[in-house]
This record gives sequence, structure tokens and C-alpha cells, in this order.
Amino acid sequence: MTRTNDEPPEWAKEQAREMMAAGEAESGDAAKRDADDDRVPDVPVEVVDEAERLTRLARRAEEDAAAAFYRERRDELVAGHDYVPRLREDDDTLVLYPDEWMTDGTVQLDRIETTDRAVEVSLSGPGDADRYEEVADYNEAVADAVTDAHGEPHADTARSFAAFMSNHYVRAVDDASPEVRAEFREEYLPRNGWPTDEQLAVVEESLAVIEAVAAEVDGPEPS
Repeated sequence: MTRTNDEPPEWAKEQAREMMAAGEAESGDAAKRDADDDRVPDVPVEVVDEAERLTRLARRAEEDAAAAFYRERRDELVAGHDYVPRLREDDDTLVLYPDEWMTDGTVQLDRIETTDRAVEVSLSGPGDADRYEEVADYNEAVADAVTDAHGEPHADTARSFAAFMSNHYVRAVDDASPEVRAEFREEYLPRNGWPTDEQLAVVEESLAVIEAVAAEVDGPEPS
């Protein structure tokens, strides 16, 4: 069945989730082994972060040609991983769909075997969008400082946290509320950061390291 819009309806998403849950219950340990072997979604986290950055740059571009250039770079980037970007305007969300789900730019519901393969990134964070480059530069500088001073696994977590705070909240890494830190630790990092077991085991320590290092890096004041 073909729809005229890009986004599957909520009932289709719910049905897909129920099918996934039933399949996982039947598969048991085999499903867990498959999950360990196959990363979901298929597109690397650094590609998602770059696609989001290019989308924001396109929005902020003053000239149409510059905006088109950023969007073209984003589209080519995700296409290299067999994904297609779409902007869902209802809730201001960048969505990356597997290319195999699409026909002539439209999502085909019968091709959606698991909704987890799609990537959704909110473009409406509570921070000041006009400060994005300033905040992103600062967060990257903190991640670099963590890398230099502490190495792995804190470095990987610092880079993921920097991207999370810049792209989702447009806030400095040391301006994260407990709720935002919990969202990163429990949702973003496991799903989008492809962490190692060692990273997950010391994530709280990594967040403490990031905060301590940030205190020594010159940057924007908390908003």
C-alpha cells in the first residue's frame, strides 16, 4: 500500500513494535545474539550527527544557494549508507529512512520490518539556535581536552556527549540538567553511540570527567 506522505501513521508504527516484541520473545537468546552482531540503526552515529549539523547550517544560510549546497551534502552523505533524509515539519524532526523502504520518495509500509532502523533527531532544542556554532565549538574543545587528558573510554563518551548536547539541546556540556544527563546515559548513548561494554560500565565516571575538564576550558556561559 502506498501513502502520499513520508511518515507512516502511528497505528503502523505500533503494529510494527508489537510484531518486533513478539518476534523477540520467540527468539530468546538467538535474538540477543543477533542484536549483538547487527547494529540498529545501520547508519553510523557520526553520519547522523553530520547530517543534523548540515541540516542546521542549511536552515541558517542566508543565501538559497548555500542552503541547497548543505542539503545536497547531507543527502549525499546519508545516501552513501543507503538512507534517505526527510524533515518532518509537524514536530521539527530530521528523519533518516532506509532507502529500501522508499519508492519515488514515499515510505512503503509493507517494507518496514523494524521501525528501529529509522533515525529521528529533534531539531528543536531548548537552547539558543543562534549560538549553535559557538556552543558546538566549545563542546568539541571539551571532548578534545578529555581525549588528551584521559584517553579511552572517556574520550568516546565525551565526543558522543558533545554531539548530543550541541545537536539536541544547543547547550554546553557542563550545562546539562540531571534529566538531560539521564537521557544521554539511558537512551542516546546506547542507541546512537555504539558504546563498548567498557564505556557503559564507566559512563557515570566519564560524565564526571567531562564536567571537571569543562571547568578548565574557556567557552560560553551556561544559558
